[in-house]
Amino acid sequence: MTIQGLPLPGLEPLEHERVLDLKVVYTDGYIFNPATGRNDKVRLRSYNGTDVDPTTPYVSPTIEVKPGDTIRVNLRNELPQDPTCDGAHPHANTPHCFNGTNLHTHGLWVNPAGNGDNVLLSINPGVSFQYEYNIPSDHPAGTFWYHTHRHGSTALQVSSGMAGALIVRGVRLPGLTKQGDLDTVLRGIPERILMFQQIQYACRKPGVDGKLGDIKLNSDNKSYRCDPDDVGGIEGYDQFGPPTWGNSGRYTSINGLVIPTFKTKAGQLERWRMIHGGVRDTITLKIVEMQASAQLAATFTKTDAAAFLKQSCNGATVAQDLVAADGLTLAKVHRSDVTTFQPGYRFDSIMIFPKPGRFCVVNMSAPKAGSVNADDPGPELLGIVEVEGGTDVADPSIFLKDALVANARNEMPSDIAATIIADLEAGLKLTRFTPHPDIADDEVIGKQELTFFIDTSVNPLKFSVSNTASAADANPYDPDRIDRKLTLGTVDEWALQSAFVSHPFHIHINPFQIVSILDPKGRDVSAEGMIDDADNGKVDPQYPGLKGVWKDTLWIKSLEPGGGMYKITVRTRYQRYIGQFVLHCHILDHEDQGMMQNVAIVLPGSNTVSDAGDADIEQHMHK
Repeated sequence: MTIQGLPLPGLEPLEHERVLDLKVVYTDGYIFNPATGRNDKVRLRSYNGTDVDPTTPYVSPTIEVKPGDTIRVNLRNELPQDPTCDGAHPHANTPHCFNGTNLHTHGLWVNPAGNGDNVLLSINPGVSFQYEYNIPSDHPAGTFWYHTHRHGSTALQVSSGMAGALIVRGVRLPGLTKQGDLDTVLRGIPERILMFQQIQYACRKPGVDGKLGDIKLNSDNKSYRCDPDDVGGIEGYDQFGPPTWGNSGRYTSINGLVIPTFKTKAGQLERWRMIHGGVRDTITLKIVEMQASAQLAATFTKTDAAAFLKQSCNGATVAQDLVAADGLTLAKVHRSDVTTFQPGYRFDSIMIFPKPGRFCVVNMSAPKAGSVNADDPGPELLGIVEVEGGTDVADPSIFLKDALVANARNEMPSDIAATIIADLEAGLKLTRFTPHPDIADDEVIGKQELTFFIDTSVNPLKFSVSNTASAADANPYDPDRIDRKLTLGTVDEWALQSAFVSHPFHIHINPFQIVSILDPKGRDVSAEGMIDDADNGKVDPQYPGLKGVWKDTLWIKSLEPGGGMYKITVRTRYQRYIGQFVLHCHILDHEDQGMMQNVAIVLPGSNTVSDAGDADIEQHMHK
């Protein structure tokens, strides 16, 4: 017997189960505003319950599991009733049902149907439901995350902070005929989880006739203003869309804090698990030495930040040694001075600060076509790292190699240790720890094509996806339409492009391998060492080195006006699971307004929707 979908109380979880009780509620709190030097009062939708830190309530708790575990999330929606959640909303792609919710485990390879990773459900106010994610025993270890995904209110809720890290920890050692988990060769290296969020709260003037009032703005630069007695919130989609993030004056937070300070020691290896859990900004991450004399002012506007970065954050760059993308181990360590995070991206990096001092964590400028808002954003100070004395490092690359070789010698089985050490010595290869084999040419059976479109000739704008390169075939999301039927056990090659501005493509359940990324001149800019400078001559560092990499989210770049499209080729295997799920643009207000498709994986020899699991069950509550 269950009550509203939840087990009766008093049942103890088994050893392999991780159980969270999360209430979806309005939470009162504060977010520091550097521009005024004070904490702004806010009231935001959030998760409240198991492991939520009351000092940073807008960061959802980190879930840590192992392959073979089961995650059970008891989700209790205690938000006020919302009449637009009645299942009869006439316009599916008009933002609505702001108090309905559900849950998505971004990047997990789990069942998409029933009470698995099912984002086609609407957990309406007053309803409780238990999500159950059975993680297979062969699931890759890595950095994943979870967030709300109710079509019509996804952006509004994720931008309120309803997102958290989900770490799958692995203990499987590699062998002569089996792959191992990266965690085993990194054993003993301390970790740091960095959840980047963009909480774009606004304070409003009084509304009329029940309508939202206008957002309060500063008279000089039109950034958002909150007076001391105001309470900020996220209640309307006028807070999204270009260029509102850049104009808002809000700051990207890390683990719920604005411009936090982290402490470490010189020569200490750290694994940084970094997650872009925001909605409305590209993060171009760079870490540079700060001048010893630098001092932060009591107030710190965006203009102040730009001047401070120029004058004080101009020392040596600290390299980021990337070991995983979107939770999946890379074939070799990729060393970079700059790492680009689009919404939904994750990167794991081994960080080594070579000497004591202070270091700036900076969101650098990005080319227009390489950024979410296409607004050529300026640099932003995200945080500060204070490095105490330890071991000075002359050459971080050699230092990292020696440390990993020592770990391999101590931790790896004797029959494979020499091979792993040889790989590390030959360019820091991680060949024995990659979770998926490359997809060969002769594996490919079918072809898929996808093009993102925005029709700017209508008001409101029309956001759509096409299965061809033609705008005539583009359609906004329809909850009752299956846009693609794919067959379990097959392999497809996908051609991805965007006809108007750039978008991050994300598909649920099965990740994909990048084959090539061709710029408008036909150059494969995913190759190691390639420089992508097609956007008005500005170098964009986000594509070089991605060739052959596995991901679940990828920036589909488009130069405009008239600059040409990038043509991206990826391949994917449809493994283990049948059922319905979605693909979409991970600029989440684009998704809420129609830039999404339903995908069904069916059994071989069948082409009916009912063979996709529970696709024929009345679960589309978000019309």
